[in-house]
Amino acid sequence: MRLSFDLHMHSCLSPCGGEDNTPANLAAMCALAGLQVVALTDHNTTGNCPAFCAAAQRHGLLALPGMELTTREDVHVVCLFPDLPAAQRFDGYVRARLPNIGNDPAYWGRQLLMDDGDNILGEETAFLAGAADIGVYDVHALAASYGGIAFPAHIDRSAFSLLGALGFWDPDMGFPLAELTPHCPPALRERPDLKGVPFIVDCDAHYLNQIPDAHQYMDLPEPTAHAVLDWLRRGGRS
Repeated sequence: MRLSFDLHMHSCLSPCGGEDNTPANLAAMCALAGLQVVALTDHNTTGNCPAFCAAAQRHGLLALPGMELTTREDVHVVCLFPDLPAAQRFDGYVRARLPNIGNDPAYWGRQLLMDDGDNILGEETAFLAGAADIGVYDVHALAASYGGIAFPAHIDRSAFSLLGALGFWDPDMGFPLAELTPHCPPALRERPDLKGVPFIVDCDAHYLNQIPDAHQYMDLPEPTAHAVLDWLRRGGRS
């Protein structure tokens, strides 16, 4: 079963996400773009995942709940989970390790919690873009303990990336693959420390117009979250 996918996008709950990026709008735009497997990965929270998963189901999409975790080293890591209960338990673990800082809506924008009908349920007052007290070497095993998977986000960027923060790829981190942006310089793939590392490309959309048309595919035995996670654990190999 060949399915198009993008596994990194943000809703209006992320402090840098557009307010038009409601869970329902996001799911509808993914469907229009021809995507079939998608994930919501707001910064350090899974708060809008229930609404997004419900809206995505109405459009016939397979949606995974997730999070873009910011580690102690300011590395962004995509964490994906098989179901909402697992994602929400992981959320609780991360929440307890975020800095005690309030959001400034005037500067960062509102952090909106929504239902799947585009109704505002409230605003998240904690600042979600800070770094959690979780080390990058611990994320792989931590996500796995909740049944999930983790991989470093947009490693070709200079800021908030594994290579930007640490300067190198270390297999001991345990990540099965890495994420690139659509505009990754071709030479980066040839770095000696990245030899043999599988890559996927995600949009990291913060606004609706950043969601791309379907452009990459995974081959799965069945359209389930567990099959997606297993595919990722194998480094994107069938």
